[in-house]
Amino acid sequence: APVPAPLRRAAEALEAGFLAEMLKSAGLGDQPGSFGGGTGEAQFASFRRDALAQEIVRRGGLGLAGMIAAALQERGHGQ
Repeated sequence: APVPAPLRRAAEALEAGFLAEMLKSAGLGDQPGSFGGGTGEAQFASFRRDALAQEIVRRGGLGLAGMIAAALQERGHGQ
């Protein structure tokens, strides 16, 4: 059965959040002095990671969103 759109969007948001944390752990955005922005640059690095994670999910991601949505649908969530 097709996954309801709200359930799919929630699963994609969860995958994007997971990917953003993985990108942070990998050091994305931790380039001291790359633009010379100092503290401001560090504060906005999370926006860059979030945008990149959302784009990764939009292009198919890791497949976690599909698995999460299917598992939730099996349990009767999102109906």
